[in-house]
Amino acid sequence: MTDALKRLSEEGVAIWLDDLSRKRITSGNLAELIDQQHVVGVTTNPTIFQKAISQGDGYDQQLSDLAARKVTVEEAIRMITTADVRDAADILRPVFDATNGQDGRVSIEVDPRLAHNTKATVAEAKQLAWLVDRPNTLIKIPATQAGLPAIAETIGLGISVNVTLIFSLERYRAVMDAYLTGLEKAKERGLDLSKIHSVASFFVSRVDTEIDKRLDGIGTDEAKGLRGKAAVANARLAYQAYEEVFSSDRWQALENAGANKQRPLWASTGVKDPAYPDTLYVTELVAPNTVNTMPEATLEATDDHGEITGDTIAGTYEQARADLDALERLGISYDDVVQVLEDEGVEKFEASWNDLLKSTQAELERLAPSEG
Repeated sequence: MTDALKRLSEEGVAIWLDDLSRKRITSGNLAELIDQQHVVGVTTNPTIFQKAISQGDGYDQQLSDLAARKVTVEEAIRMITTADVRDAADILRPVFDATNGQDGRVSIEVDPRLAHNTKATVAEAKQLAWLVDRPNTLIKIPATQAGLPAIAETIGLGISVNVTLIFSLERYRAVMDAYLTGLEKAKERGLDLSKIHSVASFFVSRVDTEIDKRLDGIGTDEAKGLRGKAAVANARLAYQAYEEVFSSDRWQALENAGANKQRPLWASTGVKDPAYPDTLYVTELVAPNTVNTMPEATLEATDDHGEITGDTIAGTYEQARADLDALERLGISYDDVVQVLEDEGVEKFEASWNDLLKSTQAELERLAPSEG
């Protein structure tokens, strides 16, 4: 364990790995990251699984068995991905027990093709929770308009949720509202609120990617001066919203009944622009009771040269607001940017899911036993 990662953890930032594959599980690499690099959780998404299954032969035995049973490609994918999540959850179980359920979590996403279907999303969340059958699972539900009532209903059933694809401050407030609504439903049903956990995955780097592109299009010195500021400003204002909601009277009543705060999780923290420090979305977003889910390269960079100087969010709200206001004055519409990012986010995960379907189908056909 290095000083930077240790310090980050001491500041109240839970370090989660944004990656999973069977090789990472069977080689002992995941256990090593938990033991040596302070990793206390894992997130997955359709893109991560598509990459894992299409590389190497780690899944051949299971795929061969599934091919022999002539299962559908959708069922094959669910069997493969839930097996990985279950195994990762077992490896992280001691962390889950030691943190009273806060960390030691593994996230698995509902089929992204259901992103605009509330009822199907809830049904899928229930099915995934049943299939993985581990208390330290989080079911990932996208924060689309249709996703919001699905989040409330799923939480209301006592299923812990990782809300994903949050880009805007307004949508983030709606997500927190859905979480509180869900807890109120769970309370009415007589469920134990202390067993329900949630994180809200607020996406970071993609905001800079989209806004920087628009700033470059404007090309003035003022525009250039705002490059690389929007994502951090947006995330910091999200933390301000979190502080407000989780100090409200409505929250207080739920906390008194045993509820846990929904932690902000910084997602998409790999830096896309080589002009920026590769630890930018880690070192600038340090605050208590947050999660930072990092791709391995970002984890290694933080480990190697991350400078953790304490809380870097407290006292920044005025400047963050000023940075976003300056973008509006240049004609960059915040509302348009976040809508584009949400639409793209759903499309990207759908595309990865479709690629996953195609590559898994090809593997099933390759490994299918010859007739006779």
